[in-house]
Amino acid sequence: MERKPKWLKASPLTVSKGMKVNKILKDLNLNTVCNEANCPNIGECFSRKTATFMILGRICSRNCKFCNVINGNLEKIDPVEHINILEAVKKLNLKHVVITSVTRDDLIDGGAGQFSLVIKFLKNNIKNITIEVLIPDFQGKVDCLRKVILASPQIIGHNIETVPRLYDLVRSESEYKRSIEVIKGIKTYGKNILSKSGIMLGLGENEDELIRVMEDLRYVSCDILTIGQYLQPTKKHFPVKEYVKPEVFDKYKEYGIKLGFKHIESGPLVRSSYYADKIFE
Repeated sequence: MERKPKWLKASPLTVSKGMKVNKILKDLNLNTVCNEANCPNIGECFSRKTATFMILGRICSRNCKFCNVINGNLEKIDPVEHINILEAVKKLNLKHVVITSVTRDDLIDGGAGQFSLVIKFLKNNIKNITIEVLIPDFQGKVDCLRKVILASPQIIGHNIETVPRLYDLVRSESEYKRSIEVIKGIKTYGKNILSKSGIMLGLGENEDELIRVMEDLRYVSCDILTIGQYLQPTKKHFPVKEYVKPEVFDKYKEYGIKLGFKHIESGPLVRSSYYADKIFE
């Protein structure tokens, strides 16, 4: 694969602000997907005093070939995690909070109860806060999805990640149809909640396949879409097949708007929670 092109250069970490955010998270024993997934925007986001909290530990029960999150011996849920997140949100003065998690297939409810606890605790203690969650598929268990919906976050996201043909190669423990059903379920059981999904480019998909995924997402009333470039975390992970040019991302955004998405972030460095608060501006 060719070297990374110039448009994939991320903003450097602003030391004074970025290190302050890191210290707050470390002191409160909190995980962020920013660090665990080796996000290229960590400098920019930490400089803006924003972060995506990752609950249910640092270890994932699945082992997707594109993801930098660790797979291994699963951890116990931190009993004060919701309290520490509240403290971090207050210290960072966040108005829009994003909560995601590792996948925990070992738990009966897949961690849905912890999502619900964190959402309700934040809402009960901070006025006018908006909350976005990025959830796993809960193995298709509708009761788990409904538990999160009943906590009433403003946005519920679940990433489709790639096109159906590539699932066996990069996401073998997940199912495309099941992920589509999760998005459908958000609107079925939570009509006032915005649904969101994300997809990566550069894994070997073609234009027709990507367009079909976008159409599938709109068919189940997905409101928000993020489209970004896949970057190989380590040599052990799935290799990048293509560095997609910025103008191609622009083209997909234009097509998505025509399809009816309410908001789209599309660009090489876009990730699931990149400028997530913009939809409320």
